Amino acid sequence: MELLIHGVGGTTPQEMLDDPRTVRITGDDTAAVFRRADDADAEREPGRREGPVPEAYVWCNLTSGNGTRALWLLLLPFMVVNLAHWMRPTARGRRRTVRLYGLLVRLAGLSLTVLFVAAACEVALDLAAWQCAGTYACAERHSWLGFLSPAISGDGWWSAPGRRLALAALVPTAVTGLLWLLSLRTWNAYESQQPMSHEPEEDTGRTALNRPGFWYGRRLVARLRAAHTAAGLLTVAAAVGSAAARQDREPGGPTVLAVLGVLLEAVLASGACVVVWVVCRRGRTERRVDGTLDRHLVRYLPLAALVVLALTLLYAGWERPGWKSAGRLPGDAAFGALTLAQGLLVIVLAGVAHTLHRSDPDRRAAIRGLAGPAVAMLACALGGVMSGGVSQRVSDWLDGTGTSMPGPPVLLTWQASVIPPLLVLLLGLAAWLARRAWHIARTERAAVAREYADEAADPGRTRRIASVRAMAALTDRGPRILAALSAATLLLGAGALAGALATDRTPGEATRGSYAVVHGAAETAQALGSWLIGFGFIVLVAGGRRAYKDASARRTIGILWDVGTFWPRAAHPFAPPCYAERAVPDLTWRIATWTRATGGRLVISGHSQGSVLAAAAAWQLPPSTRRRVALLTYGSPLERLYGRWFPAHFGPEALGSLHQEVDCWRNLYRLTDPIGGPVRLPGDDGPDVDRPALRDPLAHGRTATHPLPAPILGHSDYRADPAFAEERRRLLARLRPQVPAPRNTDEPPTGR
Repeated sequence: MELLIHGVGGTTPQEMLDDPRTVRITGDDTAAVFRRADDADAEREPGRREGPVPEAYVWCNLTSGNGTRALWLLLLPFMVVNLAHWMRPTARGRRRTVRLYGLLVRLAGLSLTVLFVAAACEVALDLAAWQCAGTYACAERHSWLGFLSPAISGDGWWSAPGRRLALAALVPTAVTGLLWLLSLRTWNAYESQQPMSHEPEEDTGRTALNRPGFWYGRRLVARLRAAHTAAGLLTVAAAVGSAAARQDREPGGPTVLAVLGVLLEAVLASGACVVVWVVCRRGRTERRVDGTLDRHLVRYLPLAALVVLALTLLYAGWERPGWKSAGRLPGDAAFGALTLAQGLLVIVLAGVAHTLHRSDPDRRAAIRGLAGPAVAMLACALGGVMSGGVSQRVSDWLDGTGTSMPGPPVLLTWQASVIPPLLVLLLGLAAWLARRAWHIARTERAAVAREYADEAADPGRTRRIASVRAMAALTDRGPRILAALSAATLLLGAGALAGALATDRTPGEATRGSYAVVHGAAETAQALGSWLIGFGFIVLVAGGRRAYKDASARRTIGILWDVGTFWPRAAHPFAPPCYAERAVPDLTWRIATWTRATGGRLVISGHSQGSVLAAAAAWQLPPSTRRRVALLTYGSPLERLYGRWFPAHFGPEALGSLHQEVDCWRNLYRLTDPIGGPVRLPGDDGPDVDRPALRDPLAHGRTATHPLPAPILGHSDYRADPAFAEERRRLLARLRPQVPAPRNTDEPPTGR
């Protein structure tokens, strides 16, 4: 049998099988296995046709859908920090250090949840309910806030500051509940598939992808979901309760309320400690399928946080004569502490990653093993910039004159101001890439001329092919781009924190002039940054919608999204769902049941991301079944992307062990492909996995074989190349002599 697995762009079973008449063998509307209608019962009628039976596994519905799913892009920081967990370097004999790495990433993910909810509190509680509703000029411009304004409603019941905050707290509470619901529903829809049970293999440390519980993280996701939900609810409670407690500590306030405020703050601190303990207590369990749940923890931790929030709202809504809203809510210190904690976490994470990399150096690893900390830094920066930009944008919208409200915390304003410098840096990096591409293209022209020396020269065509090769080669410069961005982000974040602290101090006479210049430049950057973040949101959602609906756009940016959602949710439960926790068990079950029922062998033919799924499924097979499998990969990012960015799971030793354990493996790639590349197995004593780079285009100009101009295919349509058919024939010829006669069984082998 030949099992075809498509790549990022997705396709139809009719196109994959080259037949308009196909039938679904097993699966559902989300992911399924198809055959040609004539081959539906091929095992029952062995003499009906010659050659292997082709099957197509279609999984595109796991990552595509209607345009509303593009809203997942708004949770991009959660997905990025989850990627940092899987980017750890390889390690030898440092289990405690590996556990510390995972712990630090989980804490960074928790800080992002708190930051996300705190930003919602800043918008709803501070800017809308506290500042705008408490200011006559602002409330008059926004009539929907009139019933909350003491000056407009005439000291109505909802105009008391505590009750305003209690009512506005429903917005961040609803945001937290929505995140909890999305995480629960997507787990049930995508990731709840039980993997095939098999005996755990000897742990050689080469990869964890062969462990029985790798693709089933129910217990950890449930624990993290409970902890992050509780953290969000406690953040809302802290935002509401701290303002009321501060008022009750003023001289002349009721003693009872002051005592209740102290007790409430103690309960909130205790709840925060419990949440941190839950996050730190347990990581992933991969050596076995852990189907148990910490039911009391999962059920009662969010419920307890919800009860604390309800009591906090009742406490804040108590009548306090003379309480007026002025200035900002006490949130400046909280945002500053979060930013400082995230920076320290990233720095410590970098030290841990460097220690792991030194224990087992890999020269191909991105940024010398520091890709995980760099990505974690970008996740924190995304969260900070999005929070600051949204807060500043909402403040500008509410306060049209810019003089009636204090605005968001100073730190969030400074974080919005780092967007223009980052854009300048991006423009500089783009210019460097363009210059690098120009140099590569000049070098490639000679190589293209030599490759097509038997055809008539066409300088324009040569330049075009060389340019495509040069653009494809820029993928390998990704680590340098990430290193520059993460370093700049860390420095700009530190500068924003320092600027926020300096703004709170009055400059002396000697520095007042220079201070005014810096302050004016910062205000300009802040105003520009707030507009850019609003524009960025529109571009992000529009681009996501186009990627879901337009196949060409999906091929352009889909690989980045599919790499992010390939990995299980190990650091953040609110990240977009992992499609591989459905696809890998699907493939494993299909391969194992077919080989057991027929005693046959099969070729797994995977393109692009499909080759990654094929490798992951092969690792999950029992060793005896794995030896009956041949791999044919083309346009594969296994080494070029996954091997470099995720060395602990797809490093040289992991791919080398896979080559030794399967029957045979061949890999096809093109120099014009920006995604696929060679596997580059080190010290390979057997047949080489990589075929020399395929010619693309097949003809330089018009020839007798190609009378019309041949297209430059790049990452697409590998099966149209004659080399594909040649390698496929070789793999099948290697397997065919060992294929036993089909068994005559009454049970259909298709699993229907």
